[in-house]
Amino acid sequence: MWRDIPVPFYLTVNLFEVQNPQQVLQGAKPKVNQRGPYVYREFKYKTNITFHDNDTVSYLEYRQLFFRPDLSNGTEDEYIVMPNILMLGAAVMMENLPSFVKFLLSGALAGLKQEAFINRTVGEILWGYEDPLLDTINAIVPGLIPYKGKFGIFIEFNNSNSGLFTVNTGMKNISQVHMVDSWNGLKKVNYWRSNECNMINGTAGEMWPPYMSPTSLEFYSPDACRSMKLVYEQSGKFKGVPTYRFVAPKTLFANGTVYPPNEGFCPCRQSGIQNVSSCRLNAPMFISHPHFYNGDPSLVDAVEGLNPSKEEHALFLDVHPMTGIPMNCSIKLQLNQYMKQVSGILQTGKIQPVVMPLLWFAESGYIDGSVLSQFYTNLVLIPSILDYLQYIFLGLSVPLIISAALVMMSQKSSKEKHPHDPTTQSPPPQPSETTPLLQDTESQDTAEA
Repeated sequence: MWRDIPVPFYLTVNLFEVQNPQQVLQGAKPKVNQRGPYVYREFKYKTNITFHDNDTVSYLEYRQLFFRPDLSNGTEDEYIVMPNILMLGAAVMMENLPSFVKFLLSGALAGLKQEAFINRTVGEILWGYEDPLLDTINAIVPGLIPYKGKFGIFIEFNNSNSGLFTVNTGMKNISQVHMVDSWNGLKKVNYWRSNECNMINGTAGEMWPPYMSPTSLEFYSPDACRSMKLVYEQSGKFKGVPTYRFVAPKTLFANGTVYPPNEGFCPCRQSGIQNVSSCRLNAPMFISHPHFYNGDPSLVDAVEGLNPSKEEHALFLDVHPMTGIPMNCSIKLQLNQYMKQVSGILQTGKIQPVVMPLLWFAESGYIDGSVLSQFYTNLVLIPSILDYLQYIFLGLSVPLIISAALVMMSQKSSKEKHPHDPTTQSPPPQPSETTPLLQDTESQDTAEA
């Protein structure tokens, strides 16, 4: 189960279409419409599995994604108007460069007919499209962007691994099983401004040590470039299997002002979004809950068309506490881009500063079918039967004990009414010296007569 996870996982993607791009260029509030979901079946498998002498094992986990039109609301061939992530990102990144550099970039953008908003298909936006802007940016500012020729939000997400994980096997200490020892050879990352924020805590997010307590759990997420702690919300059952539900606390993406321990993730903007530029090529990118759920109200107010709700946008993990195995989960994140007017780059128009939602996605899965049946039988049904049997045996033993007690009491009472114990009778008279040992039978009969 650990090597090839038998649970069907799905990646669900929702894109935010900009409905008023020309007005946004003139300084208006963006108006968006959520498109999708576009659903992909996700397969995960581990390779390069190596066991070490210190009770750890290393592996690379790959993911493959396949589009499921039958589960989707739309196709990958649909066109959607979205921000030009490359152009607007490059503009903000070059804001503090000399004016002549920005003038060169603006001229190059005009020559390439680049605009602030693009109209591309879902497949192109997610998995990549040819864009000569990549080569132009790299020519003007070498090394600024590592991509060449093709760009897509998830271009490195499919048929790729999440880095080299080394985790504990729990051979000597079961409480440490699945806990991350290192990631890509690192005991901690160097993306953030504090040791606490750079720590690699918890597991790789697939399983946890057994005998869990209803407090919290942690895992390291390479996609978020950080460790994430979820807190216990409630106990429940998933298809008859007892579970603990863990959810994201409101402080998960809070800024340093609201929650001081998160100061290491800054520079921060409003509470409810996390700046990931330090691990995303310094691009002005932010992650959050979908629709800025649990975020500062100003984030929602700045974009028309957002409707955050716990039911649709809160992430959760339902874990079987005895084994630490997730029974049902849905990890949801939103990708956002900070965009604004940049002086010297005419293509940015009069765009007002805004954290613009691009898309949100959910990685979801649950145990079902034969795996669930086996799980339920071994960890719920059989223990329950054994539990009931002990009460049945206890119930049967009570009458036996009572019967034995009654028999003993009856015997005791009978002895008191009819004593036959030879120790309680008078002893026969002892013969004297004058008593003959043999008496004449006839004289004895005469005497009796």
